[in-house]
Amino acid sequence: MTKTIYFILFFYLIFFKLSAQINLNGTIYFNNEPQSNVTIYLNNTTIGTITNNNGAFNLEIKDGVYQLIISHIGFKTIKYNFDTSTYTKPLVFSLSEEEFVLDEVIIKGEKNNFKWEYNFSVFFRAFIGASEFSKFCTVQNPEVLFFEFDSENSIFTAEAIEPLHIKNEALGYDIFYDLKHFSIENQITNYLGYSYFKALKGDKKKWIKNRLKAYNGSQVHFYKSLLKNSSKEEGFVINEFVRKKNKDRPSEEEILKARKAVSKSNATLNLSRKIDIPENAIDSALIILKKAKLPKYIDYLDKAEIASSDIIYKENNTTYLQFDNNLRITYLRENEEKGYILRNPSSKPRKAFPQTSNIIPLTEKFIVYPQGILANPLDVLYEEYWSYEKFAHSLPLDYEPNSEN
Repeated sequence: MTKTIYFILFFYLIFFKLSAQINLNGTIYFNNEPQSNVTIYLNNTTIGTITNNNGAFNLEIKDGVYQLIISHIGFKTIKYNFDTSTYTKPLVFSLSEEEFVLDEVIIKGEKNNFKWEYNFSVFFRAFIGASEFSKFCTVQNPEVLFFEFDSENSIFTAEAIEPLHIKNEALGYDIFYDLKHFSIENQITNYLGYSYFKALKGDKKKWIKNRLKAYNGSQVHFYKSLLKNSSKEEGFVINEFVRKKNKDRPSEEEILKARKAVSKSNATLNLSRKIDIPENAIDSALIILKKAKLPKYIDYLDKAEIASSDIIYKENNTTYLQFDNNLRITYLRENEEKGYILRNPSSKPRKAFPQTSNIIPLTEKFIVYPQGILANPLDVLYEEYWSYEKFAHSLPLDYEPNSEN
């Protein structure tokens, strides 16, 4: 099985109930003084504003449940979850300064950033991605990023002393991303942050086309189709599979022991040499190292072409997704990008197949909101194509396909 980078996209998601517009207003203070130019936005949307000279803000929003983000350089980000039917008007927030000292962060960064350009390329590929859309993404303020690599534990981390300003000219957005956590460990990329999207001015026709392309076959598209019980009609094939350890692959302990044996013997490592019957300990070690290239796990089809209604149900006005093993989702209406096919240099060239992704559940069941998002994104791991389409394919949650035409 092709080696896959797993990633979890951490961000607090919001849930809109389609209803009447309401006015959300409030004031931001610091040391009892109103603060101007503080950024206020609904997480992962295009809905936002800044405070005026009196520290006040107003937003016209639909009735619903949201997460409001208050962000200002040098101050702690405020996250406020609220329901418009119960929140107290007006809202009042007090800013508090960040605990870290800016100079300490910069010194820490400089000390570990002698390979900054390389580290930035690692960060960019893991966060923005390597797809066609990623080629049109630029981080406008890369100087706010600092990196560290813990060689003992093989953990790569990044931190930003200001929100990242990402320009996505493929989808037509300026994105301000308040990065709170970023790490790569055991080929798993984790990041936490809050997004505010602003539409760029320019070739709207191209952007409308690209946004629809980013949406089609995406996680949001898939979950929305489940809720409408129209997955098959919208091009998705859902299979359930069981994942088991590959019995033909040696254990990690056996592999480590074999590597040490070869290393101590100073023998030339020639894995291409055919060994029918091992004549010594080194031959046995080489056989183990050959088998170490086998996949750790093998997937077995359990249920084919599952209907949406088989894995989704409602209880007390809440919609849940639940299945026994793992899901393999194939989107028949778009093929893989060439870059995805070539992402593993050792693999042989092949033709493009329909986009296929895996959902690996981490809990027994999870809540799905009407906007095609999970209540807790940490409930699942995504593999294959959805792990390839990273932040470069992100759309605001208030995006609606075909609404821009």
